[in-house]
Amino acid sequence: MNYYKKEKDRLVCLLCQYYCKLKAGQTGVCGINQNVGSHIENLVYGYPSAINIDPIEKKPLYHFLPSSKSFSIGTVGCNFHCSFCQNWQISQEHNIDKSRYFEPKTIASLALQKGCQSISYTYNEPTIFYPYAKDIALEAKKLGLKNIFVSNGYESKEVIDDMVGIIDAINIDLKSFDEKYYKHNLGGNLKKNLENLKHFRKNNLWIEVTTLIVPTQNDSDEELFKIASFIAKELGTFTPWHISAFHADYKELSLPPTSLQTLNRAYEIGKSVGLEYIYVGNVQYENSTKCSSCGNTLIERSYFQVKKNSLVNGSCPQCNKKLEGVFE
Repeated sequence: MNYYKKEKDRLVCLLCQYYCKLKAGQTGVCGINQNVGSHIENLVYGYPSAINIDPIEKKPLYHFLPSSKSFSIGTVGCNFHCSFCQNWQISQEHNIDKSRYFEPKTIASLALQKGCQSISYTYNEPTIFYPYAKDIALEAKKLGLKNIFVSNGYESKEVIDDMVGIIDAINIDLKSFDEKYYKHNLGGNLKKNLENLKHFRKNNLWIEVTTLIVPTQNDSDEELFKIASFIAKELGTFTPWHISAFHADYKELSLPPTSLQTLNRAYEIGKSVGLEYIYVGNVQYENSTKCSSCGNTLIERSYFQVKKNSLVNGSCPQCNKKLEGVFE
């Protein structure tokens, strides 16, 4: 795809829903895509700021290659400005360390060497470094590796369609169901996020959704019900919903951590609208996956560790129902 288009004396960035219209020398909301005159340059291309090997469960993805390792990379910059960001040291940073360049082929080769089955584009918003992520993903495909986005869900329509056949799974934050909160506290647009979630489902990417439950901000019964109902109706009742506990970070230091009572309340609300797979994150919780047909325990987990996986060819050994997800 083309990552920008010309509009009069400006170049329009096509990476996210902001569609920043940039004059020569201007940089987009994300801080890392700049109109350099003839084109928009992705300033972090080749310069990841974080590289780690994570369990896939940390993304979190619970129905995608369980127990596997994912080679995880991120850069500086973000198109959201969440006051509670847990990776703010890189996501809200615009200074790029160019002391070492990692070409896409090198990243893919390192992932394979380290025994990873996938590469995750994570830590900050990957759509803002999609030109780099895509080139890595194409190299990864040649080596038989899967590709994963951990995203705020604010991709452009062009990027979502371009991801087909390149990105295999995505975990998307659905941070709230309040338009004002999205606009003023995060920097996004709820309506566009919801449309993007439906667009991803239409394009048949494997989707798991995460909601960080922030006390007094998005933890009312009404809002949790709206979030869970949207997932059930628009994405399907078999879409995993990860409800994560908040802890004070970055600029949001005055709020208490999310209580177990609130997490359990969210869990029950999700179940009441028909969601089959609800998982509690950022706390010590076992989070087993049970067969939606017969109730048999299929995957036992403790935090990010799979203690037991009873799946047989991706199916329940007791009733043969196939578990929704990607297991091979």
